[in-house]
Amino acid sequence: MAKKGGTPAREYVWLQCSETGDLNYRTEIRTKGGIDEKLKEGFNKYCPRLRRHTLHKMKRK
Repeated sequence: MAKKGGTPAREYVWLQCSETGDLNYRTEIRTKGGIDEKLKEGFNKYCPRLRRHTLHKMKRK
């Protein structure tokens, strides 16, 4: 049975393109125990508008 109340162990975040500002991807990250520094740096993901891989950073809504 899941624990009720408190902070959730996982959270949804958007990945925003650093060049166009588009929110292209939504992913779930683990927040329990803090967010890893590697996740804060960003990911190289495909941007459909530019048709190439660009840096995408986390954005919480």
